[in-house]
Amino acid sequence: MENHNIKTTPKDVFLHLFNIVTFYLSVIGFITLYIQYTNALFPDPLNYYFTFIANSVRVSTSILFVAVPAYLLSAWFLAKDLTSMPEKRNLKLRKWLIYFTLFISAITIIVDLIIFVYNFLDGELTIQFFLKVLIVLLVAGAVFGYYIWELKRKTSKSSIPRILTVIVAVVVIISIILGFFIVGTPADQRERRFDDERISNLQTIQAQIVDYWSRKDVLPERLNNLEDNILGFIVPVDPNTKEDYEYQIIDPLTFELCAVFSRSSQEFGLVNQGMKGYSSPYDSFQQNWNHDVGRTCWTRNIDPDLYKIDKLNTPLPIR
Repeated sequence: MENHNIKTTPKDVFLHLFNIVTFYLSVIGFITLYIQYTNALFPDPLNYYFTFIANSVRVSTSILFVAVPAYLLSAWFLAKDLTSMPEKRNLKLRKWLIYFTLFISAITIIVDLIIFVYNFLDGELTIQFFLKVLIVLLVAGAVFGYYIWELKRKTSKSSIPRILTVIVAVVVIISIILGFFIVGTPADQRERRFDDERISNLQTIQAQIVDYWSRKDVLPERLNNLEDNILGFIVPVDPNTKEDYEYQIIDPLTFELCAVFSRSSQEFGLVNQGMKGYSSPYDSFQQNWNHDVGRTCWTRNIDPDLYKIDKLNTPLPIR
């Protein structure tokens, strides 16, 4: 029972709640990070979107980068407080939070095993699924085991928490570094976002060129002809260099668009070999915009047989 001479203070509430919340954030970030690593290293041809994986890795890494140090710092303050006042090990708040964490861990383990058995019986087990189940099971099991030990120990004088702190810090650092090899460095991600913006700009320009041709039966002589001060359309430029995109008329029904790219659309971090043959960073309907590093051009031919001139209709097919 709780020692009546030791009362729960606002400081106790703050430290215990702060500790447990940062712990939950760290666990969620860790599990999400390794699930996305699994998606990247063992891509599923039916469900693979590199951009989503990269975004999830950035979010998870950010959580770990902030939440783990905050958790370890709060754990150090709690350990120091419990060492000076061992009676606080019996605080109701502390025990409630420990038992709640044990409950969450146990439920996670049970649900994880149910999902595993269900998929096994359904015959849909893959290496990706097995690894994801294993990741959740190992993390939840480790959390459950640690808090059972924490609940049972009677003294604060133990070297195990210190050892675990070092192990957690090393694992988190390695996990964050792994992201640079799997999805690329922050500089790589920035270059990819520039390339995504270039593709989006080219798609917009192409749509405007098609609309211009459908209305005037002629391709614009230059991109500036597409600008419309009534509709407010301004021809986009390269988001990084601010230079105009290249545009050239090949014949009355054919035009060419060019841009300079920082990365290949088939380049995914440092695990390219495992990802060849899977979808590009763009959605499937954008795969006719695949590109290499450097200057890349696309020739678009307007087929008038597939489109009847009608001022009221929009977009004509491109082949």
